[in-house]
Amino acid sequence: MKVGIDLGTANVLVYVQGKGIVIQEPSVVAVSDDNRIVAVGEDAREMIGRTPGNITAIRPMKDGVIADYVITEAMLTHFLGKVRRRLSFSKPEVMISVPAGVTSVEKRAVRDAALKAGAKAAYLIEEPLAAAIGANVPISGPSGNMVIDIGGGTSEIAVIALGGIVVSTSLRVGGNRFDEAIATYIRKKYNLMIGERTAEEVKIQIGTALPLERELQMEVRGRDLIAGLPRTIPITSSEVMEAIEMPLQQLVAAVRLVLEQTPPELSSDIIDKGMVMSGGGSLLRNIDKLLTQVTGVPCHVAENALDCVALGTGLALEHFDFFKKSLTLSV
Repeated sequence: MKVGIDLGTANVLVYVQGKGIVIQEPSVVAVSDDNRIVAVGEDAREMIGRTPGNITAIRPMKDGVIADYVITEAMLTHFLGKVRRRLSFSKPEVMISVPAGVTSVEKRAVRDAALKAGAKAAYLIEEPLAAAIGANVPISGPSGNMVIDIGGGTSEIAVIALGGIVVSTSLRVGGNRFDEAIATYIRKKYNLMIGERTAEEVKIQIGTALPLERELQMEVRGRDLIAGLPRTIPITSSEVMEAIEMPLQQLVAAVRLVLEQTPPELSSDIIDKGMVMSGGGSLLRNIDKLLTQVTGVPCHVAENALDCVALGTGLALEHFDFFKKSLTLSV
């Protein structure tokens, strides 16, 4: 059985050959004082910021790489076990996505965790490649394609041609950084402390990268830092835009850097075809328009932006011989 896994900082997506994406859950694990796993995925995410003293909700992946090896292994075991129980098959072959800039030590950690979690064989594929395959970008030809994958912990920007990455950069800025920026902004401006789930909600409901024709607004609840009591304030989309300006600037700078380093032959291909965006971060309102404005290169969001990397890992494993030369197999 062939299984593709997008092991992200924010979410884990599992693709099974012939079935499509069967699991899409947050990469969060709740652990008790005595290191017992209490909950994994959606159940554990519900606990973030709400746990009693003896339970901690942990995100074992940080910036796209394993921050806590033991808990990542337990999380992978849980998800693979869930898939195996549901579809009743023995040890699967697994393809896992890793950020383009990771070290061989980090690659080995991911691979070992997958093997210990019950995989028969584990292969790794770089995230931009997986995103391109999942977004149906024809990467095997000599023509250049540019992919921008904005995940929870990292943004991967790469130019791909002949089935391989020509130029790439991995940026430790993603959806989580946007959430942090929103929480910091509200704390400084309104003396109101909000949790990471509330910040994420604000980003999804009214977040934008460029001014909107019609201003959006929502109520935000949190704890007043001066009185120490709960309080509700209204927040507008232009305030959210101001809050996330810094991480957006970093993203724009990274895209510019990759475009500057791209060989001229491939640059002309990219101007023709434009840049493809994937990942949850690319769903932020007008982020594609912002990149088109600053680079002059047309930019569009892939159809199934959230699932691109998971679909790509699965397809790469299904057509293994075809993609073999592009994969990071040697660890």
